[in-house]
Amino acid sequence: MNKKDNFIKDITNGYQSKGGSITLGGAILDGEAIAGAHVKIPLKTLNRHGLIAGATGTGKTKTIQVFSEQLSNAGIPVLMMDIKGDFSGIAKEGKEEGFITDRHTKINLPYTIASFPVELMSLSKQNGVRLRATVSEFGPVLFSRILDLNDTQAGVVAVIFKYCDDNKMPLLDLKDIKKVINYITEEGKEEIAENYGKISTSTTGTILRKIIELEQQGGDLFFGELSFEIDDLMRIDENGKGYVNIIRLTDIQDKPKLFSTFMLSLLAEIYQQMPEKGDADQPELVIFIDEAHLIFNEASKALLEQIETIVKLIRSKGVGVYFVTQNPMDVPSGVLAQLGLKIQHALRAFTANDRQAIKKTADNYPTSDYYKTDELLTSLGIGEALVTALNEKGVPTPLVATMMRAPQSRMDILSDDEIEDINSKSKLVKKYSEEMDRESAYEILNKKIEEANQASAAAEEEQAETKSSKSEPSTASVVGKSVLKVVTSATFIRGVFGVLSKIFKK
Repeated sequence: MNKKDNFIKDITNGYQSKGGSITLGGAILDGEAIAGAHVKIPLKTLNRHGLIAGATGTGKTKTIQVFSEQLSNAGIPVLMMDIKGDFSGIAKEGKEEGFITDRHTKINLPYTIASFPVELMSLSKQNGVRLRATVSEFGPVLFSRILDLNDTQAGVVAVIFKYCDDNKMPLLDLKDIKKVINYITEEGKEEIAENYGKISTSTTGTILRKIIELEQQGGDLFFGELSFEIDDLMRIDENGKGYVNIIRLTDIQDKPKLFSTFMLSLLAEIYQQMPEKGDADQPELVIFIDEAHLIFNEASKALLEQIETIVKLIRSKGVGVYFVTQNPMDVPSGVLAQLGLKIQHALRAFTANDRQAIKKTADNYPTSDYYKTDELLTSLGIGEALVTALNEKGVPTPLVATMMRAPQSRMDILSDDEIEDINSKSKLVKKYSEEMDRESAYEILNKKIEEANQASAAAEEEQAETKSSKSEPSTASVVGKSVLKVVTSATFIRGVFGVLSKIFKK
């Protein structure tokens, strides 16, 4: 067999699947699309996580759109973190253009337009389903890691949570935990010292400043009720398509602390609530984290360790996590090692550092008899990518240059009216639109302080009245005491005895 025949055989065998699969596109050899050599990814391995990388303008956004469409068609819900606001068009049918028809003819794949069920979500006050979580749901360990606290400070946070648990004071939002911190350093200082040990005011001051920093990045909007329920991400529509849940994050690009806080809390909540799935035939949920470098660039060492741990464990729950970034080197090696699927679009080599990064990137992929990986990385066209995945046995598939299929949905964003129309029909928008502020630590402590102040004021008033009654005797008492004083005085007694002596002499 010649080179082309060997290539077709290797790709066909390497990407075949006994169970369900999604088709990303067709294989490329020597710059030519090979009809019929389709790149298929088994549904069974999609919980092994993945990476979608490439320079700006190389087609990452459309790859995520295609990926999400294929998952939705397979009945798998998607959660997409949309930093740039590019993905909302998936809710509307696309339009078949000449270049799309030509592309699909080359890779021998039929093309049909389609729309997909969408929920638009937000961490802020943008229109859509409001996503919130309570401080208590985070727990002391995760909350401390989000704030990047040292061991001593984290110990104080643990005491705060314990004190609130013992006294049945819910920690719902940031004003709750700020109030507790103020209380344990002022009015409740003696109570805390007696039951939990002394706490340094410098430590609580540092924790308070960290909370204020988080608050300034929008944490006050995220923390609170009604808490979002994970089950609402797992919905299937009446046609059997999985919902594509798009979290619109365009207004928090400059707030990496809030972004990483939400992402980590979400992954932790999914891990805690979802049952073990083992080796299921397909994932329960697939999460795409766009502009992932925003998380990793700002993350502390402790936070990175937490992310790495959760990524390792969450796949057993049937959840796949896919990081989207410009350069694979943006993802820490500990996380990168957990990723089974890699879709690498073109990279640009403008500097010596760029060329070194490309060489390192090439080393992360399987060797190939058909490609010089480092050279191919800079010559891939728009909508083309290097792909390697895991087959159903968990073995890496051959590296293949792929002409990606075109999205079936609109390759543009929704208008404001279209967004409003989706939100007006959403059951989840109605469910989570109401802001709740039930009695929690803030109100309970304010009430406790007020009662203590009232009791103190009453005691002071009673003491003042008692003191006043003792210090201001009645007029009769004053006159009596004055007469007694005169009668018992030495001068008066001598005068009386003098008068009596004169009377007796007479």
